[in-house]
Amino acid sequence: MKVLRRVAVSIGIVLGLIVLLAGAVQFASARDLAHHYPITLRPLAEPVPDSAMLARGAHLAGAIGKCAECHGDDLGGKIMADDPALGLLVAPNITSGRGGVTADFAMADWDLVIRHGVRPTDSTTLILMPSEDYAPMTDGDLAALVTYLRQIPPVDRVMPPHSELRMVGRGLLVAGKLPILSAEKVDHATLPAPVQPGATAEYGAYLANLGGCTGCHGPQLSGGPIPGMPPETPPAANITPTGIGQFSEADFFRALREGVRPDGTKISDVMPIRFTRQMTDDETLALYRYLRTVPPRPFGGR
Repeated sequence: MKVLRRVAVSIGIVLGLIVLLAGAVQFASARDLAHHYPITLRPLAEPVPDSAMLARGAHLAGAIGKCAECHGDDLGGKIMADDPALGLLVAPNITSGRGGVTADFAMADWDLVIRHGVRPTDSTTLILMPSEDYAPMTDGDLAALVTYLRQIPPVDRVMPPHSELRMVGRGLLVAGKLPILSAEKVDHATLPAPVQPGATAEYGAYLANLGGCTGCHGPQLSGGPIPGMPPETPPAANITPTGIGQFSEADFFRALREGVRPDGTKISDVMPIRFTRQMTDDETLALYRYLRTVPPRPFGGR
């Protein structure tokens, strides 16, 4: 009987600790998700659409920003993941159709979402919006992108109202292993610097951010496991000179347009070739020239 009593007491202690831990995780993750980010924005004029602005916006949404990768080809929203342990990750409908969340957005609202990763309604963080990539977007490019997004065909698709982290996802968030809080990763005080489009390394650096190179391959572009992706996802390649130093200009163009390495092997489908192949010659050359200027680094340092 004494042995059984000790076992029962031990089990009770363990269960109590589990309940306490679960409560602590729930509290800490709820606090992080409800944190407010008061952003002071510079006033932005409402853009006056013209054909050049619409064309630029369409190009930014596709070849550069890759909006369809998360929000779906029609931008009407998509369930990105639904895992019973990790959670539900939703990319919302960003058209003006039924269920769209952006129909009444002013320029300030678009700015908060795109460049700051913050919900206009309550100043809390978005989840998985790559605003750290889009933060350097110039005012002109933001205006062009918004102009294009406002006129895309409406899609009637009602999505779940928001992403939802479940217990394992909340635990990983609290432990710092699930970096999906968009607003946390943005320097909200730094203003976008002007940049002149062209086949230059400077413009290539701008495209490397907006295009998500730094998002997948890491701020130092040395590759490794991609944060927030399933564990079976192939790691991002090292695209510093250590990794692609032997790529010629022609090799680089072939990689971004055909998804093929210089030795003829296929690049992983995680690489968004269907978007990078839409980049102009000058944009691809600018990116190539920029990547040749970054410091060589060993693989995996992000």
